Order: sequence, then C-alpha cells, then structure tokens
Amino acid sequence: MKKIAFVLVALLMSVAANAQFEKGKGYLGASLSGIDLSSQAKQFHFGLDAKAGYLFADNLMATAQIGYNHLEDSKDTYMFGVGARYYIIQNGLYLGASAKFKHAYKYNDFLPGVQIGYAFFLSRTVTIEPELYMDFSTKKFDYSCYGLGIGIGVYLFKDQYKIKR
Repeated sequence: MKKIAFVLVALLMSVAANAQFEKGKGYLGASLSGIDLSSQAKQFHFGLDAKAGYLFADNLMATAQIGYNHLEDSKDTYMFGVGARYYIIQNGLYLGASAKFKHAYKYNDFLPGVQIGYAFFLSRTVTIEPELYMDFSTKKFDYSCYGLGIGIGVYLFKDQYKIKR
C-alpha cells in the first residue's frame, strides 16, 4: 500500500511540475456533459460544451462558455455563460463559479453554478479535466442539475505564438 501511495505522490509531483497557471495565458476547452446525476438523468441526453478563458492574474481565470444539450425526446437546450476558476495550488486542482443562461424547449432559465475539478497535464499544454458541477435553477428547483463532466483543455502560453524576426 505504501508503494502505491508513493507512486501516486510522485505522479502528482511530476504533473505539478508542468502546471503553471500564471497571468497572461489563454485557455481553450471542450467537454462532454452528458454524465448527469440529476433528475434529468432519467432520459438519454448528450451535452457538448466549449469554453475559452484567460488568466488575468496568477491562478485566476475568467471564462466564457457555450453549450448544447440533446435530450431523448428531441427537446434541445442551448446555454451560454461566464465564470471564473481559482487554481487552489499549482497541481491543477481548481474551484469554479459560473452564471449561465439556458434556453430550453418551453422556458428560459438563469443558472448560477459551482464546480470543482482537476487539470491532468498530458503534455506541456494539453489537459484532461474531470469536473463535478452543480447548477442551480432559478426557475424551478427540479431543473437544477449536478453531475460529472469530462473535458480536454489547451493552455496557450503567452510567448508560444510570437513571430520571430
């Protein structure tokens, strides 16, 4: 058991060496959000979200998000929103908060939400990001949802695309 714990700590430390969330970096991401645990999970659905962000200070990222969700009974929903992430420590663990506007089949809704996730670095810039989320409906509590999202992200370094002369 001690060997397994040692290997996990070593792995996290090597991942942390690549995780640098400093001011001036950009972020692009996409995620699947169909792994829902809420009351809406009774029917098949598939969600796809796209996210862009900018680290305006060390460990603080502002984000913008758009999303699409297809339900089994052909009642599609569309969403857009803004949010923020705070990277707790340099190993990739983050807390998030968001405010989303959702347009559904017969209603519109405003959804404040919270997230907790982890950015696993596969390379210097590419991450796999599992995230637990909870979105609270202001229309009707039954429309609130919580679940697990799995995403991929790309952190764009501020000097990565400079033209050399």
